[in-house]
Amino acid sequence: MANIVTMGEIMLRLSTPRHERLIQADSFDVNYGGGEANVAVSLAGFGHQVEYVTAVPAGGLGDCAVAALRKYGVGTGHIARQGERLGIYFLETGSSLRPSTVIYDRAGSSMATAKPEDFDFETIFRGANWFHITGITPAISREGAALTETALKAAKAAGVTVSVDLNYRKKLWTPEEARRVMTPLMEYVDVCIGNEEDAAQVLGFQPGNTDVSSAELELDGYRRMFEEMGERFGFRYVVSSLRESYSASHNGWSACILDRQSGEFYYSTRYTLNPIVDRVGGGDAFAAGLISSLADGEPFQDALEFAVAASALKHTIHGDFNLVSRAEVKALVKGDSSGRVQR
Repeated sequence: MANIVTMGEIMLRLSTPRHERLIQADSFDVNYGGGEANVAVSLAGFGHQVEYVTAVPAGGLGDCAVAALRKYGVGTGHIARQGERLGIYFLETGSSLRPSTVIYDRAGSSMATAKPEDFDFETIFRGANWFHITGITPAISREGAALTETALKAAKAAGVTVSVDLNYRKKLWTPEEARRVMTPLMEYVDVCIGNEEDAAQVLGFQPGNTDVSSAELELDGYRRMFEEMGERFGFRYVVSSLRESYSASHNGWSACILDRQSGEFYYSTRYTLNPIVDRVGGGDAFAAGLISSLADGEPFQDALEFAVAASALKHTIHGDFNLVSRAEVKALVKGDSSGRVQR
């Protein structure tokens, strides 16, 4: 098993129950989550040693966020206690023709105000095999971008494999801001993960005539885009999840990967997700499944199948975290999608 480090912001998630609109809700379901935290929890569940790097405030809310990670076996020894507040996001869960909506309340959070000197990256990366980030941390603040750059440089100096999930968030920054900040960070990245919107908005690459809103995918376009991205930034592997969105409750789900060393392009099994319980964290579950398999040295097709199956299962689980085992994922990979009661 690998020794993996992830870094990002863990937030308090307040979601409406029973698919209610925000204006209807008299109460919220309480969870904790965030892109990189979701990856950490999944990887710990698959048996890896995982350390999560973040900043949370001192006091009860910070304690709750840390406890949520510890509950699932994530290492919290490098979490800084600084700043005044924990980031929050509100989730109005969509259904059928009505999409889900996220509202952020994270300005000035502990992670958004954290500085490189709050962390000992030499110690953090000692013995680590893999470091995972997303495009969210650089988007939350200038301090977040500076912290990400410092961490990436330290990871590369330590000889650690680096992956990034581009994760474009239009409510945090514009495509122009994303490209200005993210482009120079790509020189430190070995594995680039992102869907077609991420690639277009963050790095300026388009996958041919793909239109997820009409459920039309052009795989040759993805391959050409991957080749262009790899040539531009020197990525070892370029990966994308492929979501065909028929409605908020009904998606097609698959993925593809390009191994630039061999030039081989792999496409996964396609799953039908209907009905979807909770799609938030689906991409993070995919990233975790991929990292787990690649870090274990699995063949690319096997790695892709494991990642897609893990993420497909996440869509059946409420909350940000993907609470499934290796055995459950492998059962789905082998074709057991009946949903029969296990006695």
